[in-house]
This record gives sequence, structure tokens and C-alpha cells, in this order.
Amino acid sequence: MVKDLSVDLCGIRLKNPVVPASGTFGFGLELAGDMDLNVLGGISLKGTTREARYGNPTPRIAECEGGMINSVGLQNPGIDVLVGEKVPSLRKVYDGCIIANISGFSLDEYKECCAKADACEGIDIIEVNISCPNVHNGGMAFGTSAASAAEVTAAVKAVCRKPVFLKLSPNVTDIVSIARACEDAGADGLTLVNTFLGMRIDIVRRKPVIANKMGGFSGRAIFPIALRMVYQVAHACKIPVMGCGGVATARDVVEMIMAGATAVQVGAENLRNPFACPEIAAALPALMDELNINALKDIIGTV
Repeated sequence: MVKDLSVDLCGIRLKNPVVPASGTFGFGLELAGDMDLNVLGGISLKGTTREARYGNPTPRIAECEGGMINSVGLQNPGIDVLVGEKVPSLRKVYDGCIIANISGFSLDEYKECCAKADACEGIDIIEVNISCPNVHNGGMAFGTSAASAAEVTAAVKAVCRKPVFLKLSPNVTDIVSIARACEDAGADGLTLVNTFLGMRIDIVRRKPVIANKMGGFSGRAIFPIALRMVYQVAHACKIPVMGCGGVATARDVVEMIMAGATAVQVGAENLRNPFACPEIAAALPALMDELNINALKDIIGTV
């Protein structure tokens, strides 16, 4: 029997649930010459801010057992280049779901960038990264309090017609309360989780490995924690969830879906293996056959 890998994300049909996570797949164009991008359910583009950003000082990467720490600092060419050049170029070679990942350091920046993304014909979903520091509120990340997360959600929803997903930080005590605040403020969906805060020290130099001292820890080691958070949020909220965090295999994808995710993002594994996403998508039918699953949408939130 032919397996149905398709899923519905806020009325948008994805041919399969596999989506490269923001920051791990560039703008898709970088790999277009090496693989058929159209085997992917969606692509979450590199995080974008209002102005172009060079990012943090180097070194920005630290290897860890079972993962990595990064402190790239949102290096990107800016929103105008995204909507004017990157998305139109990608749309010429890719017919799947394009997700614009938007970051901001103030409500005004979020609103301006999201409005421009919303007006861009090639973008299907707007994913709002609320792990950025709020420069008008002492530098605490927008996503670390329910009130701030709701404020960003409401501000962005006021200027967008397309589905808006809030990407949540796991560096909080109660992620469910923040997820519910976003839902109550009008979010169409949620992506979780972003990276955990981590650190490595070079014991010979007696200094942090990363110039910024700390950065985002991602990779296979965080999968069980990310899975738990996806399960908690998916069962507490009615809006769809894109699961993310340590996903590296087709089995991980099925676990995420059973926990309640509608689509599944693959992050750090792309940096280890640039072909991870097409390989995972290709492995799903055989795994579904092994598990007696005919359609992935039938197992969403079954645990």
C-alpha cells in the first residue's frame, strides 16, 4: 500500500512532515544544486532581522558529546534581501512550504519584518523567533515570560494574514504557560524547541571556547527533553505544533508526531550531514510499513 506522508499545517498541505530548521539550511538555495529540494515538506529559512547583521565574534561553534553549541548571532542580509531576492529565487526551484523565520529586538522590528514577510508572495508561513533579547526591557528574551510572548504574538498577528507560528525557547520554567499565552494572543501554531543555553571551557587556555562565552546547545542529546516539551504543549494547546530539537532519524520524526507534532524540523543534524532531511523523508515509508502506519496524520498526538 502506498503510504500517505502528507500533513496539513494551518490549511497548507506539506507532502511530508520533514522541514529543515532555521539556521541549519541557509536559504535553501545553497543546496539546490546538490539535492532535489522538492522532496522536503517545507524549509524554514535562515533567521532574518530588519537590518543586515554580521553576527557575533568568532569562534562561534563548540563541539559537544551528542551535539554542538553555536553563537552565530543571527548573521543575515536583512528582511529586504529576504523578500526581494532570496525567496523569489528559492520559489523558482522549490514548490513546497516556505517558512520565513523572523527575529527582532523590539516590537516595532518584529512588526515591520513580519509585515514585509506577509506581503511576500512566495512565503507561506511566518515563524517568529522570540528567543531574542528585548532591548527595551533590560535584555530579557521575549520568550521567557508569558506576557512578553503574548505581546509579540498580538503585535505580529495584527499585521499578518498568513499563518504565524511562535518559536519557543526551552530556557524557561514552564513552557506550557508561555505556549498557552501565545495561543490566547492569536498564534496559529507553535514551533518548539529552540536551543538550550550551554557552555564549554577550553581547559588549556582557561577560557570559554566560544567568544560570546555561552550559546545555543542543540543536537541529538536534547531530543528527549524536546520531545517532552512537544508532548506537554501539544496536549495543552489546540493549535498545531512543529516539533524540533535533536531530530536525526525517521524514528525521531515518528516519535515527535506521536507526541503531538504535525510537522517536524531537523536542525543540527543538517550541519553534520547536509543530506539528512532527504534521507529522513526517504526512510519514512519503510518505517511506516514496519509500524503498520498508512498515513502519518493518523498518528498525530496518539500517545
